[in-house]
Amino acid sequence: MSSPTDELLNERGKTHGDYSQHAEITQSLKDYMRSCPNWNSLTPSQKETLDMNAHKVGRILAGNPNFADHWDDIAGYARLVSKEIEQRKLGATPKQAA
Repeated sequence: MSSPTDELLNERGKTHGDYSQHAEITQSLKDYMRSCPNWNSLTPSQKETLDMNAHKVGRILAGNPNFADHWDDIAGYARLVSKEIEQRKLGATPKQAA
């Protein structure tokens, strides 16, 4: 008998792929990003967006590359940073922009 958690993991495996493989891909991407010259000059939002995008890329490469949510999430995280940059140009803080 499988638990609700097991059922969820089985379902997610269809779109997200093998977790160990996904983790290896994602951690490699994150390690590389952190070694780049501009990493320390990024804002926390920019760093988190890149981390989340690495996570989504890991799912694409380990799982179903035709699962639109992965791609939509990447676009969404990028848009959040883009909006933050736009607000800074206008003189507003990111919290004021929300």
